[in-house]
Amino acid sequence: MKRREFLTKTALGGMATGAALATPAIAQDKREWKMVTAWPKNLPGPGVAAQMLADRITTLSGGRIEVKLYAAGELVPGNGVFDAVSEGTAELYHAVPAYWGSKSKGILLFGSQPFGLRADEQFGWLAHGGGQALYDEIYARFGLKPFLCGNSGPQWQGWFRGEINSVDDLKGLRFRTTGLASEMCAKIGMAVQAMGGRDMFQALQSGALDAGEFIGPWSDSALGFHQVAKNYYWPGVGEPSSAEECVVNAKAYEDLPDDLKAAVALACESLYNPVWTEYTTKHALALQKLVAEEGVQVKKLPEEVIVALGNAAGEVIADLREDDDELVKRIVESFLAYRSSVADYMVYADNGQMNARALDYKY
Repeated sequence: MKRREFLTKTALGGMATGAALATPAIAQDKREWKMVTAWPKNLPGPGVAAQMLADRITTLSGGRIEVKLYAAGELVPGNGVFDAVSEGTAELYHAVPAYWGSKSKGILLFGSQPFGLRADEQFGWLAHGGGQALYDEIYARFGLKPFLCGNSGPQWQGWFRGEINSVDDLKGLRFRTTGLASEMCAKIGMAVQAMGGRDMFQALQSGALDAGEFIGPWSDSALGFHQVAKNYYWPGVGEPSSAEECVVNAKAYEDLPDDLKAAVALACESLYNPVWTEYTTKHALALQKLVAEEGVQVKKLPEEVIVALGNAAGEVIADLREDDDELVKRIVESFLAYRSSVADYMVYADNGQMNARALDYKY
């Protein structure tokens, strides 16, 4: 063999060998993750947000984490996603903390609180008020790593088949809600039931429910609640905001190199504002359509009802402060301290601006 041919073939052979050795390393650096969700696929609001999150993790990781989304019921039931990720059946889930009170009452505070934090305040508590460390601590008990990744903004009190004129009208009322709002409503005599959005529609249609709340106009109209209950009540004091969460199996997360951990965290954090503002924008448009085209009657809860619910919410928080779990006590005290600090300021800031905007003037 000529010297030049020998060198060329040797070099090519070396390149081929190097490529063969490198290929497994590249394959090992790519992960295929299953995301299970509590929502029907592409449900306006949370279903859309879940797909956005799956796509963003895939993109920000440079394709090294490829996330495939499974809607509620495709791999596990919607109410089974927490356990599925804790046990390693899937690597991550998209849901809301309000669904996991059976795991710990403390978890509920990270999603929403009756008469509690707005969407910006909720994120502020976690990012700047010590909330994230507590969020991590309680989920670590279940082998999970949590992140907030969106918020629906203010929810509504819900869809009612009849009118509400007094607290007595709520007593015995069969009502769908979740989280700490369930406990608040139960304390004033409502018959609270937990169920998914589609089940809520069927229960309202059959008369098994008298009323119920889900999210807000955009998501609610997609599920058709306005077809079976025309009275739409506000304000939704049970959930002044409702945070959405991405929760990752802790071992799967710890096995990631630092840059991919950062990609997952950034995907979640960077979606919080876009998800929240999409809800706000599309809720507003959907409400206009519900009123103009569907005959929905938008009604405000009587003040005496709001006060009664507020007193009941105070009892719920008092119960949490006396919980047997020391961590739950620390979570509720942290929440209350942050709520107090921002509440005083909001009188001058956001509340002041909204009150000024509502005055009678030409614009």
